[in-house]
Amino acid sequence: MLQRLQHQLFCVGADLTTPLNDAGAPVAPRISPEQVVQLESECDHLTAELPPLDSFVLPGGTETAARLHLAATVLRRAELAAWVAAERFGVDQPGGVNSVALQYLNRVSDLVFLLARQAAWGDEVMWEPPCAP
Repeated sequence: MLQRLQHQLFCVGADLTTPLNDAGAPVAPRISPEQVVQLESECDHLTAELPPLDSFVLPGGTETAARLHLAATVLRRAELAAWVAAERFGVDQPGGVNSVALQYLNRVSDLVFLLARQAAWGDEVMWEPPCAP
């Protein structure tokens, strides 16, 4: 799964760095709505397997989980940067950003967060507020 995501993220990078054109013909790889649907399905599957959250999750638990938490953070940062580009250049218009790439980044960061939770199974570190409200 992680290798597939890496390949797809290269497509997202190409998608985001190549503005949409008005001819309608792709000039770069584009992420597809079907790939977003697949991420959503994988998120649903993992969510059903994991215990429900009653607190924030702190990065860590295991080395693999910590690395996946870091990857999820980097993906969130990429999503925010893509939204800045979308605000500047528009969405789904010539010269703009592909909305599917924005959706993909949002869902892939969720999936990687869930994978981090799964990797920390039993060792997940939950936030404990240090003081009362």
